[in-house]
Amino acid sequence: MSEEVVDLLRKAYADEMETVMNYQTNAIVLDGVRAEEIKESLQADIQEELTHAEQLGNRLKQLDARPPGSEEFTASQHSLQPPEDSTDVLSVIDGVIDAEEDAISTYRAIINAAEEADDPVTEDLAVTILADEEAHRTEFKGYRKEYKRD
Repeated sequence: MSEEVVDLLRKAYADEMETVMNYQTNAIVLDGVRAEEIKESLQADIQEELTHAEQLGNRLKQLDARPPGSEEFTASQHSLQPPEDSTDVLSVIDGVIDAEEDAISTYRAIINAAEEADDPVTEDLAVTILADEEAHRTEFKGYRKEYKRD
C-alpha cells in the first residue's frame, strides 16, 4: 500500500464531502429565474459526488486505511462559498468550475500515484471518477458561456 495513494484518496474523499455541502447550500440559497437550471444541476450532482465519496471511502477501507472524519477536514473551496447576493449565479458557476478543476487535478495525481504503486484497482476507480468530473466541468463551462453571452 502506497502512503501517497492513501493520502490522495483521503484528500479526494474530503473534497467530495465538501463539494456536497457547498452544492447543497448553493442549491438552496440561489434565487431568480436564471438560477433554477443551476440549482437543479447542483442537486442532481450531489448524489454523484456522494457516490464518489462512498467509492473512495470503500477503497480506503480495502487498503486498510480509513476516510477522514470532520475533525480531520480543512475546507478549501473558497470560491464555491454561497454568494452574499443570492442572485449571483455566475459566481457559483465559477466556483463549481474551480472545484471540478481541483478534483480533476487530484484524480490525475491519484492515477499517477496508483500506477507507480502498481495499484490498478485504485487507478481504475480514479479514471472512472475523473471522467465524471470532466463531464461536470464541461457542463458548467457551457453555463458560463451562456451567462457571459447574455
